[in-house]
Amino acid sequence: MKLKTSSHASYSKGAWIYALPAFVAVAILSLIPIGQAVYTAFTDQEAGRYFHASFIGFHNFARLMHNSLYWNSFKIGIVWAVSVTLLAMVLGFGLALLLNRELRFRGLLRTLSLVPWAMPPVVVAIMWSILLNPQAGPFNGLLRTFHLPYADRNWLGDFNTALPTVIVIGAWVAMPVITVSLLAALQSIPLETVEAARIDGANAWQRFRYVTLPAVRSITSALVSLNIIWQFSSFGLIYVLTAGGPGGKTLLPALFVYNESFKYGNFGYAAAMGVVMALAILGMLGIYLKVSNRKEA
Repeated sequence: MKLKTSSHASYSKGAWIYALPAFVAVAILSLIPIGQAVYTAFTDQEAGRYFHASFIGFHNFARLMHNSLYWNSFKIGIVWAVSVTLLAMVLGFGLALLLNRELRFRGLLRTLSLVPWAMPPVVVAIMWSILLNPQAGPFNGLLRTFHLPYADRNWLGDFNTALPTVIVIGAWVAMPVITVSLLAALQSIPLETVEAARIDGANAWQRFRYVTLPAVRSITSALVSLNIIWQFSSFGLIYVLTAGGPGGKTLLPALFVYNESFKYGNFGYAAAMGVVMALAILGMLGIYLKVSNRKEA
């Protein structure tokens, strides 16, 4: 008994030693910056090499409560996150169902479906900016060729189309991960179950509703919840596409914090915004985990 206890203790000690470099890296790269950001949120820190920051308590948060522009960016962020996630889920599910069938060049098609995910967000944004250029872009050129309306529309610069356009682009970027995840879930469905439903007289819609959907429900709910969280904190794609314009129509919370910090130099105020945004994301994650645990129970 003593030997087992001793070996278990030595094993635990060895595991901690091996894990220590990872914990040090997390502390240096994550925990310390987070702690510094939280502390900065309670100061009047501003840009300037010789600026001496003072502790001001909850003043930044009280000021933030009356910043209607920041809370409007929250609304835009929620619309963006939910719309991108739902559109990507629909498109990704459809593509996964297609790639799950016996097709010619199926391997090539599956590889090509990963292209948007493999490309850096900056490259994606530049590519779409070129495609949607109102003067020289091929999309508007195609509309002119067939004499279709809105051939001269600036899709990323118009107040009415900027947000829907970036939502479509965001869904295109988010679709590959959803497609691959759902494709893996579809391939895990036993063929015997599908064949049994077909023999029992179930048509394609009934097989999809009563066999396919229940089999992928858990991965679907996880993808929806996590994608909403990921999209809410988006920055790079929107920054390069529109920089929050026109007129703040695509100004997500992360962009608002970036502008307040690096454009106006209000580091303390921007840190308070970041803390509120982080708490909102943690709240979403907490709701997701609570629902997931309830479903598992």
